[in-house]
Order: sequence, then structure tokens, then C-alpha cells
Amino acid sequence: MRTQVGIIGAGPAGLFLAHLLKQQGIDSVVLESRSRAYVEARVRAGVLETGTVEIMERLGLDARLKREGMVDEGIDMRFRGRTIHIDLPELAGKSVMIYGQQEIVKDLIAARVAADDPLIFEAKVTKLSNIDSENPVIHYQHDGEDKTLECDFIAGCDGFHGVSRPALPQNVVTTYDHTFNFAWLGVLARARPIADMTYTNSDSGFALCSRRSMEVSRLYLQVPADEKVENWSDARFWDELHKRMFDYDRSEIVEGEIFQRDVAQLRSFVTVPMHYGRLFLAGDAVHIVPPTGAKGLNLAVADVRVLSRGLTEFYRSGKHDKLDAYSDRCLERVWKTVRYSTRMTELLHKFDDHSPFQRQLQLSELEYIAGSRAAQTTIAEQYAGLPFVDD
Repeated sequence: MRTQVGIIGAGPAGLFLAHLLKQQGIDSVVLESRSRAYVEARVRAGVLETGTVEIMERLGLDARLKREGMVDEGIDMRFRGRTIHIDLPELAGKSVMIYGQQEIVKDLIAARVAADDPLIFEAKVTKLSNIDSENPVIHYQHDGEDKTLECDFIAGCDGFHGVSRPALPQNVVTTYDHTFNFAWLGVLARARPIADMTYTNSDSGFALCSRRSMEVSRLYLQVPADEKVENWSDARFWDELHKRMFDYDRSEIVEGEIFQRDVAQLRSFVTVPMHYGRLFLAGDAVHIVPPTGAKGLNLAVADVRVLSRGLTEFYRSGKHDKLDAYSDRCLERVWKTVRYSTRMTELLHKFDDHSPFQRQLQLSELEYIAGSRAAQTTIAEQYAGLPFVDD
């Protein structure tokens, strides 16, 4: 096959890019190594910044989002049994939308399939060739056969473990990486969620109460990096969540059936540059942020917005100024987002290697935020979403 843009990965980055390109009359083929059922079932964070929602609207793919999404106008941070309420509209002038990432993926896939646009599942990409030429090639396996996709450009949206990032020449790549020594145990429970997205810093560790709907709660506990889900019975999980949320009389958090468990490692990761030759990386293929700030999906959307504009300029005028500036434009937002997500992680989690002195400094910072509108505004602005890079 041949196309203008070959997209590797049918996650948010790849699917959003395909739809943005189609809107500009640019052809693409999306290759995904997993099955459609697997991709649509992957549970990820579901906090959408205003900019992400606006792109869904612009693409005309927001019908279900409007029906089922939930506007969230505040977040709470708890410590020492106290609550800091961050009012997003008052402090930042906007709110966020709660809508599961897998639901966005379902919407984007359904629209592409309905339009009969090329989206090939169970297509395992084995290597990329000629990425520094005008005719890069994606080599993949599908239905037991070796196949190739010739392109003008390749968009590597295949995540941390994909083939795209390793295809960059190692002598041009710089990697920045930080791994935290703890993880999140996350569960989905059939239980009415509490009123606001609520983070807590307790002496027992971090916890988070969020929601997927008015009937399903998404709940997290900080656990050791090597923790196993089998170690956590329902009773143990609920006991620990009540304690960390300072819900001592168990009157606030509603318990329900836990129907999914997973453990997520926390890390920050950035690869520079984000492109080489005709290969452009986006989303988790090139950067990962701790989930504390709920930024992964939104950062991927910001990447492909910049990339789609660069490709549009190229196909309309032959110019490649925006494509040449892709890494620099994206990395400005990437590093600000990594900073925010890392700072929130450092602020809200318990660190085993902290001295009593460091622990008191952490709590003192929360005390300062509790009494400072300026500090709360800083958090609100970043949580609700930084402005897109001006193109």
C-alpha cells in the first residue's frame, strides 16, 4: 500500500491525528498491533482539558461526549484531615470534562470505520526503513503475511514499547527519565463517587477518588512499586481508602463491587528530539508523565495538533517550516506538563526516603496552598489545561 501519512498506533494520538488530517484532505493509514476489542477495552484516565474537548467538537465527534461526559469544576486536596478546594471556573476561567479515554477511542474508531477509512488491526509493525528519505516505509505483518506501507511521512504513535522511538538514530537522541519508587493500585467499583475529584496526602500514603460515571468510581492507592493486585482483598482496599481519605466514620465513600484492578508504575520520561527525517513521534511514544496531573491523553492531543498543522502546511504549500519546528513547539508544552505532573506527585505522595524534616516541608507547602489564592490559581490553570502552542 501507499499513503501520504502512515500512522502507527490506534491510541488517542494516532486516531486524533488521522481525523485531523482527514479534515484537511490528507490521506492516512492507521496500523494497530492489537485487536479492536483490546484497544477499546484499555482503561486509562478520563480528565479532558477544554482544548481536547474543543477538538472533539471541531471534528464533529462529540455527540456521545456531550451526552455522557461530566463537567468537573473543581478538585480537592486533603491533608491533616483538612480539604483545599480548587474552584476551576473561578480561578482558571474554565473546567474539565470527565469522559474515559477508552470511550474517546471507541468514538474515534467508530467514526473511522463508518467512513471506511483505512484502520488495520492486528498489524504488527516490525521495522521502519528510509526514514531519512522522502519515501519512508513501514514494514508490518498482517494475516500471516509480511507487508509494507510506503508513505510521505510516518507518525509514531505506538507508545513506550513501540518500534517508533527505537528507530531514531541513537546518536541524535537524548533521553530524560525519572522513575518513582512507588505505584498506583487502581480499581473500578460500582459505587457512587464522591462529589469532587479528590487527592489526599496522608501519613499512610497517597489516595485518589475519581469517577467514570455517576455509578462507577475510579479509585487509587499508593503502593510499593512491586505490589501485586492479589495482595489486596476488597475489604483491605476499602479499609485503606477510608483511612487515607480521613473518612473515619465511613460516611462519605460509598463501597461497591470492585470489578477491575491494575497496578501502574509512576515515571517521567521525555525523548528529544521528537522527530528525525520523515519520522515524527507523538504521545507516549516520546513522553510519559506521572498520572497525578491527568495529562497523558491531553498532551498527546496537543502533539498531534501541532503535527497536523505542520503536515497541512507542507501539503498546501510545500513549506516545511512548521514540521522542522515540531519538536521545539511541542517540547515547550511537554516540559511544562512534566514539571506540573511531577510537582503534584512530589506534593501528594509519601516518600519512604524522606526525613521528618522533608515531611514537614511537604505538609508546610500544602498549608501554604490552603491559604494562598495565587498558589491555588497556579494549580487550577495547569490542571484545567495550558493554552495550545500558538501556530
